[in-house]
Amino acid sequence: MVKFFSSKRLLITDAPADLHTFPDGLVPAEAQSLSQDPRLADFLSSPAVISSVGGMNALTLWVKRHRVCQCPDYNGEFHHHELVQVPRGRGVVCLCWAHDNEFREKESAKLDATALVNAAEFVTEAIRHRNNLPEGRHLTLGELCWWAVSKGLVHLLPEEIICAALGMKYKPPGGQRKEADVDPWERHPSDVLANNIKPVLALVIDPETPETFMRLPKARKFSAPAYTRWVKTQPCCGCGEQADDPHHIIGSGFGGMGIKASDFHVIPLCRRCHDALHANTSKWEEEHGSQAELVLKTQERALAMGVIATGKQK
Repeated sequence: MVKFFSSKRLLITDAPADLHTFPDGLVPAEAQSLSQDPRLADFLSSPAVISSVGGMNALTLWVKRHRVCQCPDYNGEFHHHELVQVPRGRGVVCLCWAHDNEFREKESAKLDATALVNAAEFVTEAIRHRNNLPEGRHLTLGELCWWAVSKGLVHLLPEEIICAALGMKYKPPGGQRKEADVDPWERHPSDVLANNIKPVLALVIDPETPETFMRLPKARKFSAPAYTRWVKTQPCCGCGEQADDPHHIIGSGFGGMGIKASDFHVIPLCRRCHDALHANTSKWEEEHGSQAELVLKTQERALAMGVIATGKQK
C-alpha cells in the first residue's frame, strides 16, 4: 500500500455507484469518452473500422484481458472459472463456460449491448495507440475525424459528428425549410472535412534531373518548412509528450561539416529530450532507439496520415 501514500495528497471516498457491481480488485481503467458517445456507436462497431485497427482477432485478444465473465448474473452467484470470448453481433463479449452454454445461439439484448461497448472501447483505444498518444489520454473529436480521413472512412462518420468537429450547424434530415434558406452550393459536411485536410508535403518524382547525368553531382539542400512544422506537432520520440522542435538527425552521415541534415530527416523532440540527445547522443539512442530508425517511423507515420503524398494525390 506504500505506493498509494507516496504523493502529497490521498483522497479516500466511498465507491461510486457505477462500481458497486464490479468484483473486488483493481478499479478498471476509465474508458475513452468517445466510446460512450451514442452518436458514434454504429461507426465504432462497423466492420470496416474494426478491420482497420486489427480486425476481429485483435478485438478478441483485447476482450480476453477482462478476465471476468461479462454476463449479468441470471442464475444465482455461480460463474465458471474458465472463460471464452464469444462473438455477439458486431462485437465480442467475455463469458464463463456456464453462461456461454446458457446463451449460445440465443438472443440477449444485454450481451449484444456489452459486445458493442467492448468494440467501441477497443477501437478508440487502438486509435489512441496508433496516434502515439500517451496511455490514459482521451481522444478528441478532431483526432478521431483526422484518423477517419487518413483511413478513407469519412463516409462512415455520422453527419452530426462531422458538423460538431468542424463547428458547423447540424441540420437533421427531413423537416421543412424556407426556400430562402436553401443553398444550392451547400456542400456535404463529409466533403468539407475531406477537402479541408491537405497533404503537408506533396512530392513530385523526376527520374531524369540534370544531376542524374553528372559524374560528380552537387547535392541539393532539401527544404520543406511545411513538413518540419507538422513534425513539431507530433509526440516526442523520447518521452511521448508534445514536441517542441523538429530535430535534424546528427552523426548518421546525412549532413556535413556545419550542415544540417535535410528537412526530410527530422524527428519530433521536446526541448528536454532535444538537449539530452545533443549532450550525449549514444546514451540517448541506447534508451530510445537510433535516430535513423526514428526518422523512418516518423516518415511512415506521415505517409500513413496522408501528410506526404505525390503530386497526383495532392
